[in-house]
Amino acid sequence: MTTTLSSLPYRATADEACQWLQTQTGTPWTLARLLEAGGLPYVWLDYSEQWAELFHDGVTRYAAPVVFIDDKRHLVAGSKDVWLRFTRDCGNLAIALKDQGLRASLDGLHFQERDLLKLVKELLNPTPVEPETPLAPQESLKGLERSEILQAFAGIGKVNLEQGMLAGQGIFGDDGARVRKNSRGGKNNYLWNPVTLAFGLHDVHRVPMPHLKKAFATQPLLRPWKAAWLESLALLGE
Repeated sequence: MTTTLSSLPYRATADEACQWLQTQTGTPWTLARLLEAGGLPYVWLDYSEQWAELFHDGVTRYAAPVVFIDDKRHLVAGSKDVWLRFTRDCGNLAIALKDQGLRASLDGLHFQERDLLKLVKELLNPTPVEPETPLAPQESLKGLERSEILQAFAGIGKVNLEQGMLAGQGIFGDDGARVRKNSRGGKNNYLWNPVTLAFGLHDVHRVPMPHLKKAFATQPLLRPWKAAWLESLALLGE
């Protein structure tokens, strides 16, 4: 028997949010469906020296938003933890987390009442929108070849992209934007996620955001990635 929730807590766990949405829409909800519908999750973090940059003076506990599209995909895939690579600090400033990012317990994941109320309103009273050109199938968005990355981001900043990729580096923090092409490939046999790469270039290597925005607006190779780029920008408030 499915459990439903008639009243909505101020901060609802993923299960509570899905139960409440079911009572409002009459259809089953899962965390994956909630995220795909635009739900914004937060995860509780307790202060630690390792992640001190997320906390201002006196703040010992903070609900960090899961805003980066790849971090949300990690949840959609049914992962058992929360992975934060980009988020906002308690002062609402966008921040790229060092190394491999932060892993947190799925138990701390929650959704805010105001966001869920807004989501239901949009679901039950949708605003007519003009049809958009369908995105390329996700299978084709695994990544770009090294030569394609160099072409798409030519002349951006002072980072030597080719040297970094030939060295088998992820450009920023371990794998970073790197996606292994196949298990038999050598150190140069990788695909690269241009959205992750662009944010890393900005946050770690200080490449100006206007230069990156121009690349996604004008480069044909980045066109299939434009929707993911714009979504990440919007979530980060850029």
